[in-house]
Amino acid sequence: MVFGVWLKADGLETPDGAECYKAVSEGPRLHRSGDSLCVGVTPGLLPAPATKGQWPHRLAGGGALQAGRRPPAPVLAEEMEPRGWLPLLLRLGLICLLGAPSEPRLRVFVVPHSHMDVGWLHTVQESMQAYVTNVYNTVVEELTLEKKRRFIAVEQEYFRLWWDGVASDKQKGQVRQLVSEGRLEFVLGGQVMHDEAVTHFDDQILQLTEGHGFLYETFGIRPQFSWQVDPFGASATTPTLFALAGFNAHVISRINYNLKEAMQDNQQLQFVWRGSRSLSAQQEIFTHVLDKFGYCSEGFYWDGEPIFPHPPENGWYPSMQFPVTWERLQSFVEAVLYNVWVRAAWFQTPHVLWPWGCDRQFFNASLQFANMDRVLEQVNKFAYQHGVSMEYATLGGYFRAVHAHQLSWPVRDQRDFLPYSSDMHHAWTGFYASRSGLKALARRASALLYAGESMFTRHVLLAPHPHLDPAWGLQQLQQLRWAVSEVQHHDAITGTHALEVGDMFVEHLSSGMQGVHTLMASIIQDRSPAQSGPEPGGRFAVVYNPLAWTVTTIITLTVDFPNVSITDESGRPVPAQVQRSKEVPSAYDLHVLTTIPGLSYRHYSIHPSRRPQEDTLEPVTSLASSRQFGHRPRRRGGPVGGSLVPVENDCYTVFLDKDTNLMHSIWERWSNQTVQVTQSFMEYHAKSDFDQGPISDNYVFRPSGRAKPAWEAVRMEIVAGPLVTEIRQEFYREVDDREPTFAIYSRLAHRPQSSDGELLCHRIEQEYRVGPLELNREAILRTSTDLNTGRVLYSDNNGYQMQRRPYRNYTNNIIAQNYYPMVQSAFIQDRRSRLVLLSEQAHGVSSQGNGQVEVMLHRRLWNNDKWAVENDLTLNDSSVVHPVLWLLLGPWTLTSGLRQRSGLALQHRPVVMLREMNETARRGSGFKLQEAVTLPSSIHLQILSIPGWKYSSNHTEHLQTLQKDRNRAAKADVRRVLLRLQHLYEVEQDPVLSQPVTVNLQSVLQGLGSVVSVEERSLTGTWDVRKMHRWTWSTRDPPRHRGKSSSPSPPLGGPNITIYPKEIRTFFIHFQEW
Repeated sequence: MVFGVWLKADGLETPDGAECYKAVSEGPRLHRSGDSLCVGVTPGLLPAPATKGQWPHRLAGGGALQAGRRPPAPVLAEEMEPRGWLPLLLRLGLICLLGAPSEPRLRVFVVPHSHMDVGWLHTVQESMQAYVTNVYNTVVEELTLEKKRRFIAVEQEYFRLWWDGVASDKQKGQVRQLVSEGRLEFVLGGQVMHDEAVTHFDDQILQLTEGHGFLYETFGIRPQFSWQVDPFGASATTPTLFALAGFNAHVISRINYNLKEAMQDNQQLQFVWRGSRSLSAQQEIFTHVLDKFGYCSEGFYWDGEPIFPHPPENGWYPSMQFPVTWERLQSFVEAVLYNVWVRAAWFQTPHVLWPWGCDRQFFNASLQFANMDRVLEQVNKFAYQHGVSMEYATLGGYFRAVHAHQLSWPVRDQRDFLPYSSDMHHAWTGFYASRSGLKALARRASALLYAGESMFTRHVLLAPHPHLDPAWGLQQLQQLRWAVSEVQHHDAITGTHALEVGDMFVEHLSSGMQGVHTLMASIIQDRSPAQSGPEPGGRFAVVYNPLAWTVTTIITLTVDFPNVSITDESGRPVPAQVQRSKEVPSAYDLHVLTTIPGLSYRHYSIHPSRRPQEDTLEPVTSLASSRQFGHRPRRRGGPVGGSLVPVENDCYTVFLDKDTNLMHSIWERWSNQTVQVTQSFMEYHAKSDFDQGPISDNYVFRPSGRAKPAWEAVRMEIVAGPLVTEIRQEFYREVDDREPTFAIYSRLAHRPQSSDGELLCHRIEQEYRVGPLELNREAILRTSTDLNTGRVLYSDNNGYQMQRRPYRNYTNNIIAQNYYPMVQSAFIQDRRSRLVLLSEQAHGVSSQGNGQVEVMLHRRLWNNDKWAVENDLTLNDSSVVHPVLWLLLGPWTLTSGLRQRSGLALQHRPVVMLREMNETARRGSGFKLQEAVTLPSSIHLQILSIPGWKYSSNHTEHLQTLQKDRNRAAKADVRRVLLRLQHLYEVEQDPVLSQPVTVNLQSVLQGLGSVVSVEERSLTGTWDVRKMHRWTWSTRDPPRHRGKSSSPSPPLGGPNITIYPKEIRTFFIHFQEW
């Protein structure tokens, strides 16, 4: 069947379509009659209009089709309205009427790629077997056969597995040749395509560093373009990090549906993004938002769908597209031209980025390229007639063409693209809290790795240690680096994966953590105090502070006995408190007050003790007292606050209402202000019937109404001692339940006057117990205050910077669309006070009412969507989770200075390692005093690590080594240390802490050894910053030069460096041999 449409030179459709249909069905495709043109289009491969299914999960390519549910075969022309083709028909008609252009008006860059999720519906190993191996095998073969072909590779975890475990020497040689010729291009270059909503920027940098280090060591290349096309929303932290890594352009896709539509209509899909308000224009980056078609190209998949767990023996795959035969060729050409002209109208330059590929594509690259070769050849054959030329390209090829066009681009400020909604009914805000347990494990693993890196670095640099092989130590760290990098994938830490895949992530993290624990145990063997003989029941505790500041805090150990004696490495008694464990009635919690310098250890001896007689000097810890308040039913109204119980330390007094067993208010000493504060567990009831419309699932939050109280009774206990007072509130779903479903354990520390405990005093530490939940419930902790906030919330981007989140009155799905990610902190405020929440892991956060802030802590969902059930992509999470929040209260002048350092104190708490006293210490072991590493209070030691890379820091030398294939025999350089420093504060955030800081690296690091040289590097370490020249993009707004100038840093003439607000500076520090 052929549709016919008459067009006049003025672009207006003429009425006699039947006559046109007869003309083109019996004769040529273009039929002229006077000043009119009859255009005929054959059915077949026109891409379907973007359809928004009821279930939008993993919409293919960031567009509207459902990835995972394979994009459907192209819609036959007779199923489409002819008017949908008018943009193409008008252009083709006018070309013929007015004459062909002297050269093609549009240059189309066809970028072949395969989107390979590092764990989604299948494990990494399953994916390697089913399709990933064949992607690289066949792509390398096809690119080698034909020089015009191109391909971009993204996720390094898969490529490294193929390179190390599959690729032959011949294939490796071919890859090196393709890379050197620019025909195989690595974009993004991280281990994974990381999520941008619920990942911490430390971990984003880690996974980029892992991938970039491999690529540079193996090929001598540095990725220069990003490809963040599938994460569910875009963070403003990302452009800053990518600029610091040396990228020239940034690609994103999934942004709010209505915003993307508006940006398309106004040709605003390309802009220069200045992601930080404090940094100079040097950290801006040109950003390209993929249009509504996303990263997929429906109708041009000839290899079909992969089959799990193994490829079929007969080579036949489901959903294989009809091949491009001579009879079908014109239909494919018409389809691609239609798509190109539609896209071209949304951009300012005559260059069209046409991503060719989708999820799990190119496992038969021969079939793909053989068919697309014919299409491109036919298009280019008549390029001057229809004004379009097409070519295979890498991402770099496209951006070089756009950059050469020399337009002046609009500037976007530090606003992000969160949350993400695929349509008015589907807000992708549920994944902020999905798989809460995995989110917690991922952050604990990251914190353990952070501590292990600096502990190992100190140990290796100071002196040779015969008991620890540095190569073995690096292997333990490398295993955890890989696992932490892997879980940053946008279907991993998000909780949007199948159950089996989640088990894989947990296994990899747990195994990596075990290895680092073993490494730490080996290190402290050399540091444990010597002992004269076994003492059954006693323990040594070694406590390590991984931060580069002196930290005063309380560590908690579990012991089996109530009478405890604890002494430090000098034999002096240590302030401590013992109380019955809140979780295990037969055990006891031992709280120990400790002050530890930066990157240093404290050693404690703990042993059971009899109660001393009056004439005995043996130190014994204090036993806390307990006060019970029984059950109180939930009140439906009436007066409150008639009978209050105070719990206080030197900074706060928390008032508890004895009539309700709930928090009533908090008095803050510094400002002498009292703020009404109450907390309650509530639940949203999730929509779950797929047949009745949008539902809540791993991705989407779709409540049936407002949150409801999730408990009927609460019991309270106050446990008080000289170091800590703990408030235990347990919430029961029903009055007669024997076990609580929810609990809040709040802790106020009492600061000894002789200690530096400002951060310890100015926080209320809270740990929660949540679960198991009932089915289709989404549990929140709602904190209500009398602050006049106007429902304005502030939440962080990846722990790096804050975003203002005003409440928006959407017409649909208003609750879910006002949820935001909280990776590390959030706050609400009015003119008199600010309430800050600091989090140990990622959660969803919202302000649904004036003076309120609510945190989504846990989700348990089940629905009847057949596709989700068949793929085990459900969220029937019956676990009990134990999230942690710290609360800070006070005027902004106080809390703005405390928030960042307190957040790091929570993220990187001291590591406690225990050893039984009856274990035999190594010969010659004993306590060794080490010099502390101390930075100014506004500077954070973001990483101190021995990466173990083998490449030379000199780029020319490294390339020469690669050419001679000497790198295989090179050994890891353990005297080269990766150091990264971060200024914690924004410009003008604090009158003192926001000032630039000058640091003498030689002086700061003298406790680690003698510094030989310092090199400043790019964020991931692969560039010498003096030789990293990023592209400059002309902008319509003048660049702002806050902080450091926009020119590259001058060569380091000495160890002094100046760090400006929000800067992240990376260095190689070379230490002298022993």
